[in-house]
Amino acid sequence: MVARVKGPTDHVVVVGAGLGGLSAALRLAGAGRKVTVIERESVPGGRNGLLNKDGYAFDTGPSVLTMPSLIQDALNCVGEDMKDWLELMPVSPLYRAFYADGSQLDVHADTKEMEAEIALKISAKEAQGYREYVEFVTKLYKYEINDFIDRNIDSPLNLLTPNLARLIALGGFRRLAPKVNQFMKDPRLQKVYSFQAMYAGVSPQQALAIYAVIAYMDSVNGVFFPKGGMHAVPRALAKAAQKHGVDFKYNTTVSKIEVTNGRAKAVLTEDGQRIECDAVILNPDLPVAWRDLLGKTPLSVKRLTYSPSCVTLLVGSSKQYDFAAHHNIHFGKSWEGVFDELIKKKKLMSDPSILVTIPSKDDPSLAPVGKTSYYILFPTPNLDAEIDWKKTAEPYRHHMIETLEQRGYVGFGDSIETQVMTTPLDWQAQGMERGAPFASAHTFFQTGPFRPRNMAAGIENIVFAGSGTQPGVGMPMVLISGRLAAERIVGPVK
Repeated sequence: MVARVKGPTDHVVVVGAGLGGLSAALRLAGAGRKVTVIERESVPGGRNGLLNKDGYAFDTGPSVLTMPSLIQDALNCVGEDMKDWLELMPVSPLYRAFYADGSQLDVHADTKEMEAEIALKISAKEAQGYREYVEFVTKLYKYEINDFIDRNIDSPLNLLTPNLARLIALGGFRRLAPKVNQFMKDPRLQKVYSFQAMYAGVSPQQALAIYAVIAYMDSVNGVFFPKGGMHAVPRALAKAAQKHGVDFKYNTTVSKIEVTNGRAKAVLTEDGQRIECDAVILNPDLPVAWRDLLGKTPLSVKRLTYSPSCVTLLVGSSKQYDFAAHHNIHFGKSWEGVFDELIKKKKLMSDPSILVTIPSKDDPSLAPVGKTSYYILFPTPNLDAEIDWKKTAEPYRHHMIETLEQRGYVGFGDSIETQVMTTPLDWQAQGMERGAPFASAHTFFQTGPFRPRNMAAGIENIVFAGSGTQPGVGMPMVLISGRLAAERIVGPVK
């Protein structure tokens, strides 16, 4: 039996209307609980935020949407259908990959289409290797999802299932990069099917092969884009929750959780409210929630190491580029070397691999008529590095624009009409420990049962949701974290 919150659970307060908090609120409402969601911003979304500026609607957080079935799953809890709340468009190609040698590759979810692309651009032998890789990641997903991702884990012993043996036999606990290289010998394919480890905060050389499951979630299952931008997802979840009785208090900041005799009694806000409750779900970044709301940091949290960070540049531009797709990955010449710089040496990448997303390509309403919106992401070290972002931000912004122009976006700097830069210092100000939007790194001892648990040790009715707890980082994992948090309170929701 999985551990559950003790005592009454009639009224649950969810702190934070991020995707984890919203997923939990829908499940709790569906199970008949009174639910209050307290959110410091004026809109839902948390890291999946929205910025309206000069006629542009910018997403400030995740830009890649995979596994929409998990959104449907959350809405099912209150008897709603995703089609009534969200319009999702498949993104094709999923990614367009550009390489330092001038070649490019379109990544498709359809296996036959991708085989044809690889056979045409590289070789028939590599296309065969890709097909075998897809079989490998599909098995990985099948063995992982129920036993390791989509369930509450109280102890490593919970993992002793037949699927663990299957994962070991598959090579799931070997390193990711060598495992990918077994199937595909061309370095271009190796990069495009292992870069997803960055989402988990580790390099492909360091990541376990089980993280190829992220490649399954996008490169096999598909990538989607919601009409209205990524922020349409939290908007839809919040509206559906509201329809089913969830009370939202926006523009309200929680200052403390009142705990007596090992039990949360009330949530206190900066504007003087005291909201009594039977249980609490904390959706802020787990280390920050412990320190700022519960007033302590357990040793297990103190010991955590964090993912690299990133700098994003949101740009409204008068220029568009015909060569670009919705999601574009521009790989530098260097590969292993830049991860060493980023993770071991904690330096800025000398030859960065970068993501350029163009949301207005699939939804022109996100930009003024005839204009284009860009979301540009450069991986950087987190705040453990000795980089003074107050001094570095402006020169780095110039470096980003210069790099984009070198990678084919000619005249990019001159076409900028509006821009917003977010550095690790800004991520920290938004409540992310070490300025790391990808949370604590998914190293072996911070994965699965070793990741911080979603039940607060020593407090019997507080549960965590979000990327800092199990199962981990990324929109699919965070939506699942909300379900797991709710199940700690109401049991499995059918």
